[in-house]
Amino acid sequence: MPASPADKLAIDTLRALALDAVANAKEGHPGAPVGMSPMAYVLWTRIMRYNPEDPGWPNRDRFILSAGHASMLIYGALHLAGYDVSMDDLKHFRQWGSHTAGHPEYGHTPGIETTTGPLGQGFANAVGFALAEAHLAARYNRPGHALIDHYTYGICSDGDLMEGISHEAASFAGHLGLGKLIMLYDDNDISLDGPTEWTFTDDTTKRFESYGWHVQRVEDGNTGIDAIETAVKAAQAETGKPSLIRVRTIIGYGLPKQGTADVHGKAPSLDDVLVAKKSYGYPNLDPFWMSDDAVKMWRDAGARGAPLQSRWKKSLDAYRAAFPDLAAELDGIFTRKAPANLAAALPAYDPSAKPVATRVASGATINALEPLVPATIGGSADLRGSNDTVFKASGFIDRGKFGERNINFGVREHAMVAICNGLSLSGMRSYCATFLIFSDYCKNAIRLSSLMNQPVVFVFTHDSIGLGTDGPTHQPIEQLAGLRAIPGMHVIRPADANETTVAWRVALERTDGPTLLALSRQNVPILAANPDGVRRGGYVVADADGTPELLLIATGSEVHLAIEARKKLAEQGVRARAVSLPCWEIFAAQDQSYRDSVLPPTLRARVGIEAASGFGWERWVGLDGATVTLARFGASAPGEIVMRELGFSVENVVATALNLLGRGNGSGQATKDAGVAGSSTPQAKPTPSASGHS
Repeated sequence: MPASPADKLAIDTLRALALDAVANAKEGHPGAPVGMSPMAYVLWTRIMRYNPEDPGWPNRDRFILSAGHASMLIYGALHLAGYDVSMDDLKHFRQWGSHTAGHPEYGHTPGIETTTGPLGQGFANAVGFALAEAHLAARYNRPGHALIDHYTYGICSDGDLMEGISHEAASFAGHLGLGKLIMLYDDNDISLDGPTEWTFTDDTTKRFESYGWHVQRVEDGNTGIDAIETAVKAAQAETGKPSLIRVRTIIGYGLPKQGTADVHGKAPSLDDVLVAKKSYGYPNLDPFWMSDDAVKMWRDAGARGAPLQSRWKKSLDAYRAAFPDLAAELDGIFTRKAPANLAAALPAYDPSAKPVATRVASGATINALEPLVPATIGGSADLRGSNDTVFKASGFIDRGKFGERNINFGVREHAMVAICNGLSLSGMRSYCATFLIFSDYCKNAIRLSSLMNQPVVFVFTHDSIGLGTDGPTHQPIEQLAGLRAIPGMHVIRPADANETTVAWRVALERTDGPTLLALSRQNVPILAANPDGVRRGGYVVADADGTPELLLIATGSEVHLAIEARKKLAEQGVRARAVSLPCWEIFAAQDQSYRDSVLPPTLRARVGIEAASGFGWERWVGLDGATVTLARFGASAPGEIVMRELGFSVENVVATALNLLGRGNGSGQATKDAGVAGSSTPQAKPTPSASGHS
């Protein structure tokens, strides 16, 4: 049945705000917000539990607008429900300094649970939120004490469901039976270019049913709010499956070109806004006018949250009295308390011990730290043995077994990272693992981890051509450079087992952004531990006898080349300093005096050594230095042979250094534009090239 006049006015108020804001900005997406407004109204006024006075209440229901281009829908709803989103913010939609950015941004606007806009990301984040709820409920709820009991709701679009990440995430959620995940699908048959029939003719119902979802359909999503509410409550009753509710809507409802691509991403004219408002029977056509009665309906709904949270706090007090140890753990998760006493728990490796791969050292460290960081949860994209990322004291999360701490993500790299973002946004210290080369599959979600300042840990192994016979499809070249370019990302490439243990400590002590550990498949010798040097991003690992005249700067397994080359150079009378630079970003953030003590600015003879693209190394070797890096793909052969043939040998590093000092015979293989072994002396100045090396 159609909405009551009061309900209709409240819905139309949300529609009018969206239209006015987009028209005022002269850009944005008007069509989706007005089509989705009845769904948002039902969720925010009849279904969801939230408190505008405390957007971070741990047991609130989560709302994820996966179709982030419809941002004025959530900004309008937040304003109407009583969050700290002002009318002035709405009037400055998409403008500098406003809380109302073009797409929703976590941490920028009160009430925004996650940053959305890249389609499909929010859908997968929602799976992470739902998994976090199930996990925390299983671990911490006790009979009579259901502290963790909330839903994750979302609205997704045709575009979200076209993206591959949504397939990965939906399959994963259905496999686990995440019954408190309820997605409403804005089924309007239109995408930005035109009708979805041009590109998207899936049977969405059968698709999601095959994933193990509970699927319903609401035929009139424009006025049928009771049908939407009934469908949501039916979804709540289906506790063993996630739910998709297909809601048939008209994009741009009320606008002159409703139901067409013309209303998707083009701001309406003021005349078009008037046409829409008149079609709604809206009582006042002035921009940004709102009915007091409509606002009261929204605000009354928002006001229900404070008493709900108050009752929950009393339950939490009772829980603390009954289960003080569990309550302390849970408080640490709620407050994202930085873990303590990590240093004492770290494994220590003797330099006289046999070489060990840094991925293996990482696995040992994870298990040593697991008891100290109860919020840690994570897993691998079907590579848990290769990545060495299993908590041995815990089982694997599965349907009905949500209290475990290992996750089998399956071959779903992109969704894996986005799910970990949702877990992190729920307070968990999530980590995920795959081969470094497959970071390309994850890139957009990794970028969003950093944009949202989430301390997700990426355990990316098989970090270079040193992995060997799998060949160039699996050997990363340009990945480190691309990942280092992400603002806020810390990329740590440890040289040995001791650096690896400290790298984990650095990652888990960090609360304001993601950390990526690039780890070796091959065994590497063990260095004397230098925790402070690793925590500062770089340090002198082996110094010259006397004042150095040359710097050998390396990361990861190539640090050992630098150390051995330093010895060979000393035999020829060259005073070289070997520097381990595991994390460029952390080192760059140190004070100038420390950086200068490691890399003296007057010492311009420098060689950078890394089995990857040389892009970015000019920052450390300067205009007069050289790099032993790569400007070509790898090859399939045993790792030590690939490394040697492509120039990563002590002999080549020595020859490159001597050439740089003018004492060589031109036999070094410093990286040149062509990037092939056997090229001549290193470049003195950077030259434009595909590799961008200097």
